[in-house]
Amino acid sequence: MLFVMLFVKRGHIPLLTVHTLASGSEGNCLLLSGGGVHLLVDAGISARRITASLRELGLSPQDVTAVLLTHEHTDHTAGLATLTKQYRLPLYASDGTAAALALRCPALRDVLHPIPRQYVFSLGDVDITVFPTSHDAAGGVDYRFDCLGASVGVLTDTGCVTSEAEAALRGVRLLVLESNHDADWLMSGPYPYYLKQRIAGRLGHLSNDDAAAFAHRLAEQGTYRFVLAHLSRENNTPARALQVMETALTGLHAVVEVAPRGELSTCYEAEVTLCSV
Repeated sequence: MLFVMLFVKRGHIPLLTVHTLASGSEGNCLLLSGGGVHLLVDAGISARRITASLRELGLSPQDVTAVLLTHEHTDHTAGLATLTKQYRLPLYASDGTAAALALRCPALRDVLHPIPRQYVFSLGDVDITVFPTSHDAAGGVDYRFDCLGASVGVLTDTGCVTSEAEAALRGVRLLVLESNHDADWLMSGPYPYYLKQRIAGRLGHLSNDDAAAFAHRLAEQGTYRFVLAHLSRENNTPARALQVMETALTGLHAVVEVAPRGELSTCYEAEVTLCSV
């Protein structure tokens, strides 16, 4: 395929595509397609909803190559047991997440593939980089996907940008990025004090400001598309998250969108530039 690419005219071709099936505290699920595979990242909504969204895209659960988990919290695993029972999908999860899930649902042991929190492996033509996050979970991770020059990153459910995330996501073309809350809204809102401290802490969730600061650094290194994800319903709005992000990216060539909370998103494409010789 690389040989063919050298002789096409200048243009752009999407080699990796992303759809979010759900994004937010009520549930999270994302589909990445390309390189001969369809990968679900998390399964935090019902198997029925996942199946319905896949059918809207002309797919079925049997077309899914594997499920990659970020961590074991229910808003990322709610549909997992039913989905794997029906379709026996391989599950990739960090050692800590795999152990936590096996205790909660022993039937998952047969399909679980534990992986280190820093790891690189391939499915189809997609190279997958695993890196640790900072979250109050057994072993949270996120992922970078690379396929023939196209790249997609996922960074959600982390209280800070870890050094490993910073290194792994450098130069990524498209990033699905948590922008969970407005820090001032969180602190002045109705949540109890302990919950505010959890969300705002280093083991919680990225604020709009922290997400925007990281996006600015990545945009300077070539990231051109950001999809804001895991927005709090109580402590954020899409308009507020967009405002903060777009202000931080002023003067940089980047596109910002917000993943819908409870429905299938549009297609987000990670493109490569093709040049004739």
